[in-house]
Amino acid sequence: MAEERSEIAFFDLETTVPMKQGQGFTILEFGAILVCPRKLVELESYSTLVCPDDLSLISSKSERCNGITRDAVSSAPSFSLIADKIFDILHGRIWAGHNILRFDCPRIREAFAQIGRPAPEPKGIIDSLALLTERFGRRAGNMKMATLATYFGLGQQTHRSLDDVRMNLEVLKYCATVLLLESSLPDILASDSLVSPTATARTTRSGGRVLPMEMSHTPNSVPRPENHSNQTLGEQILNSIEPSRTRTEAFNMSRLSEEIMDDAIQEDDTLEERHIVEPLEISRPSTISESSSSLSAYLTPDEVHLPAISASLIPFYRGSRRVQILHNILVLKLHCVHLKVRFGISTKFVDQAGRPRLSFVVDAPPNLCQVLDACDNHARSVSMESGSTSDWRPMVTRKNGYWNFPTLRLHVPTIVTGDNAKYGTDIFQKEAASGSEQKLVFSKFDAAELDNLFIPGNFVDAFLSLDSYDYQQSAGIRLVADKLVIHSN
Repeated sequence: MAEERSEIAFFDLETTVPMKQGQGFTILEFGAILVCPRKLVELESYSTLVCPDDLSLISSKSERCNGITRDAVSSAPSFSLIADKIFDILHGRIWAGHNILRFDCPRIREAFAQIGRPAPEPKGIIDSLALLTERFGRRAGNMKMATLATYFGLGQQTHRSLDDVRMNLEVLKYCATVLLLESSLPDILASDSLVSPTATARTTRSGGRVLPMEMSHTPNSVPRPENHSNQTLGEQILNSIEPSRTRTEAFNMSRLSEEIMDDAIQEDDTLEERHIVEPLEISRPSTISESSSSLSAYLTPDEVHLPAISASLIPFYRGSRRVQILHNILVLKLHCVHLKVRFGISTKFVDQAGRPRLSFVVDAPPNLCQVLDACDNHARSVSMESGSTSDWRPMVTRKNGYWNFPTLRLHVPTIVTGDNAKYGTDIFQKEAASGSEQKLVFSKFDAAELDNLFIPGNFVDAFLSLDSYDYQQSAGIRLVADKLVIHSN
């Protein structure tokens, strides 16, 4: 059935705005259009207001956001009454929308879970925020739908579901046309600035890691758009975003949540504003192993000479540059021992296939804080000098009321080969009695396995790389674990 449903389902939700900690989002409106993937024409549309179980959830702030009042939805059907229709529209089709990976997809799953029914599953997902950020660059500003619509003169965004999905489709058509024309120009013409000088891809800020449909692969595999005269515009867009996945079991979005965490320290990576996407993890083509890379290249915090730290911009990918942290003339890598786990494995964010992006939080000792603060200062200065206007997010998190308990978030990258995924970090367990280290072998990618290892209160030794990012007005350095040694209790 999934193979026969070739239409693309563009959809959008309007929801309540949470007003207090722990309060979720409630759907107030659903709108969708079915689009022919070859001609990008609308085939069918559906929209409806949705009456929440509790009308008091519609606050004045919520009304200002989308104009949907309590009176407007009071006579509308509940979600349970329209669930069959929504399931029929979405299940087994390619889903498309703006920022749907972070917002709309989780809301759909939550709504079906609340009525005790299985959620629809997509054949593939096209998130136009990720797609246009990668392919269209920063010429349209912050890449919100309203900004893109203004850029192309399409009018004001109404923040109503059906209007927004139609605007989304028009924006994609305009962007595709611009990219098609640019790809048809000889390089010599492009170099003579016939193309807008701001037409550099967003890879100059994100390191080339935000991928259409967020398909994970190495930078050299990103193709340039090609001009095939026998292809329709719709086919060229679909080719540029890569084929949709035919397997639905990989879409495990149910654990993606935007609720505020109870503990203030654990908020450091929570991005509550709907149109902000969490900076995506730098893809790592290989991991460290004791047989191929020398662990002597990693310095302990006490071995780092603070005046020897510097930052520079280095060429990276397709004309982009990224910040690199140096110690003297070598790339700085850190070996930190006996770090206490504060919060275990986080699965708040997901990757292109619904796999959780893994990270955990540790307490930051004073000597390590000094090193990382110095790295942040140098990197932030270089970033600002390069023209970045993004807000810098320091590596060390110091929350009000918890100033004497700084924390760090350590990231466990994922390596994807075809349909197979594995941890990009070598993980060992250290026996307390003998002090020997045993490498852990995982038969499959399962975040629950790691959750049972990185228990709050346990200690780990970490070999860390410092990877910079600059994406969606948020910049900083990620601490990526190349090797982790878990201390047995």
